[in-house]
Amino acid sequence: MASIHQDIVIDVPPGRAWDALADLGALHTRLVRGFVIDCQLDGDARDVTFANGVKARERIVDVDPARRRVAWSATGDRLTHHNASAQVLDEPDGRTRVVWVADLLPNAMAPAIAGMIAQGLQAMKVTLESDVPR
Repeated sequence: MASIHQDIVIDVPPGRAWDALADLGALHTRLVRGFVIDCQLDGDARDVTFANGVKARERIVDVDPARRRVAWSATGDRLTHHNASAQVLDEPDGRTRVVWVADLLPNAMAPAIAGMIAQGLQAMKVTLESDVPR
C-alpha cells in the first residue's frame, strides 16, 4: 500500500487554519480555493469536484477538535482504497504546520495522488494566507 506524507508551513495562527479545515463543506471557499471548485455535504460524506475535473465522494471518518485533525476515505474511479487525514500543528513561532497523510491502492496511483496533495497544500497556503486581515 502506498503511503504519502506531506506537510507545509502556513503563515497563520493554528486556530485560523483549524477553523477552515473543520468547515467540512467549505473546502472550495475557505480552505483550498482553486484546487477544489465545488464541495457539497451529504450526511457524513462530501462530494468534491477538483479543478482538474476529478470527482470524489469523501466519507468523513473523524473530526477531532482536540487534535485538530480531520480524517476521510474516498472512492473514485481508479482507487480501490484511499484514506487520508489532515492535521493542524503549532509551529514554535505561532505559525501553522499542516500535515496531510494518505494511504491508497493501487500503488501505481501514488504519483498522481502525491501531486494532488502537493497542489492542495499549496492552495491551502495561498487561501489561508490571503484571508489574513492586514
